[in-house]
Amino acid sequence: MNHLLSLQELNRSDLTWIVQQALAVKRESWRYYNACERKGLLMLFQKTSTRTNLSFQSAINQLGGYAVPMDWDSSNFSISPIRYESRYASRNSDLIMARLKNHADLAELAAYSQVPVINGCCDKYHPCQALADLMTIYETAGSFSGVTLTYVGIHNNVANSLIAGCMTLGVRLLLVTPIVNESSWDECLMRQAYGSGLVERLDTLAEAIPRSDFVYTDTWIDMEFFRDPLYREEKQRRIDMMMPFQVNREQLKGRTPYLMHDMPIHPGYEIEEALIESEQSVIYRQAENRMHVQKALILHLLETG
Repeated sequence: MNHLLSLQELNRSDLTWIVQQALAVKRESWRYYNACERKGLLMLFQKTSTRTNLSFQSAINQLGGYAVPMDWDSSNFSISPIRYESRYASRNSDLIMARLKNHADLAELAAYSQVPVINGCCDKYHPCQALADLMTIYETAGSFSGVTLTYVGIHNNVANSLIAGCMTLGVRLLLVTPIVNESSWDECLMRQAYGSGLVERLDTLAEAIPRSDFVYTDTWIDMEFFRDPLYREEKQRRIDMMMPFQVNREQLKGRTPYLMHDMPIHPGYEIEEALIESEQSVIYRQAENRMHVQKALILHLLETG
């Protein structure tokens, strides 16, 4: 059974196919209106979502299938062992997309599922976001060859899946990540990354920007904690520590790399508001591409699953 849990499951050929297929679907979406006729996608949410929810529902519906959204806490997943619920749910679905808090729960869901499981985001990985990021880079640059991407912010789930994807495709990745989310750290992945010669850690954004074709930033505060009063002290600590790493015009010093952000955006924190709508921003294209690349992923998993 083929699942997508981290992005490390895909080899170069499959990952390239998904990116190129996503571009084909984006250009001529009408050709795929019946590609998944009557195929059902269970969408299991333990975390809130805008882009994952909307893009997956739009994707499967535009492919001729249907989506069944389910709230984890309102279902028996919250009170019964995952292995039993997974065995049942997968008998009623052709695919499962799960957006869960803990990667261990996602892995258990996949282990007992009879259909492909897609990680819609967990504490350790966010492969669907990385797929859209890589598609956007390819669409914008026309190639992965010779491309350098800088990721600046918290080392988190998005960073992990980006690292995996960049290593697979041969994209040079510069990491400017002064804070690490402990739950996201993947020691094995990072050993491979630094040993690959493609991934490099830098201390300042000023070192990275002159070398960058794309600069990618992300929220400093996980969305579930952004308004949590119990997280106020940690939130302020992160803001104080990360402000020198804000993507802004002063940091760019007249250079014009393409700017990326996976959203939701907190203007005035990780990125200067004026840059969000600037000519070098590909942020909205990046967000739109979630739907297109997820169509390609669905086609890939249903063909090989």
